[in-house]
Amino acid sequence: MTAFKTLDDLTNLAGKRVLLRVDLNVPVKDGKVTDTTRVERVAPTIMELSGKGARVILLAHFGRPKGKVVPSMSLESIAGVVENVLDHRVHFAADCIGEIAGKAVDAMVDGDILLLENTRFHEGEESNDPDFAAALARNGDIFVNDAFSAAHRAHASTEGLAHHLPAYAGRTMQAELTALEQGLGNPVRPVVAIVGGAKVSTKIDLLKNLVKRVDALVIGGGMANTFLAARGINVGKSLCEHDLASTAREIETEAKVAGCALVLPVDGVVAREFKAGADNETVDVDAIPADAMMLDVGPKSIEAINAWITKADTLVWNGPLGAFEIPPFDAATVSAAQHAARRTEEGLLVSVAGGGDTVSALNHAGVAEDFTYVSTAGGAFLEWMEGKPLPGIDVLKV
Repeated sequence: MTAFKTLDDLTNLAGKRVLLRVDLNVPVKDGKVTDTTRVERVAPTIMELSGKGARVILLAHFGRPKGKVVPSMSLESIAGVVENVLDHRVHFAADCIGEIAGKAVDAMVDGDILLLENTRFHEGEESNDPDFAAALARNGDIFVNDAFSAAHRAHASTEGLAHHLPAYAGRTMQAELTALEQGLGNPVRPVVAIVGGAKVSTKIDLLKNLVKRVDALVIGGGMANTFLAARGINVGKSLCEHDLASTAREIETEAKVAGCALVLPVDGVVAREFKAGADNETVDVDAIPADAMMLDVGPKSIEAINAWITKADTLVWNGPLGAFEIPPFDAATVSAAQHAARRTEEGLLVSVAGGGDTVSALNHAGVAEDFTYVSTAGGAFLEWMEGKPLPGIDVLKV
């Protein structure tokens, strides 16, 4: 972490106005927050700053209002949830810049926590307008970014502010960057990556980057069918992007050149219906019935995947191996996740996971807490795995 300034580099915080970018883009159903994980993740940074006497000013977005004031996307409804998680009073201001924000900041005392209104209610946020970033900066002395999930966006509150104020990584950001360094930046080898999910088309950049950086790439989920079809295997009615056969072959060739083992299913669990408890059978991949679809990888494939996890010193995981939401098509995901968790608990594996349905899949397997690090960052985690620059990270580098 020597390449980034963290809270360890901050002293004499009492009375300092700290603009803290957090991720409060939590899931809401029927007006109620259904998952407070993202709030819990940033709580340590908020409370550490508050405890040291800083005046903590929270910047966040919620939804996609696209520069317009949308009452249903106001952060005011989230303030109470943040307050409950922190067990600390959280004040709210109905704007993030201008007179309303300024008056609320001026009224703060040391240790206070203030949540400003949705930054995306202003067009200047997503366009990273320098004037908007300057307006945000007027209310702070220090900028701390603890929202890795928004780090792939060059927005005013994630990138622009760092050009106006001294910039530091918060504790959640620090933990994420440390985990990512362990995962792909400077990993202990061998490194195995598991990539699942429905479509190759959404992960072409990811796959092309990984084959050059890992020792083995396990492909599961619907995207495995595209690779099997590219080898001339009839996958029946399985989800498959037949038009990407040439892309799959190209990735397989790149893997061979890079010395990366490409691990595809050798058997699968197939069914005629996609529903819980559907009649199913296990067949080799070259014997998938024409009227059936593969919804999970089979026991021989699970054995091979777990063998690779056993060989690995580092595991990077993105996406489930099958339709884990519907039993019995969760068997492969659960087995591999639990095996990785055991290896991690034994101190034999560094396991980093995130993106898409991965967190849900690991929670389903009951092991999300047992991995070395599970990222809730979604798009930012994927872009990191793709090897793309992350503006909100680059601007924090010393």
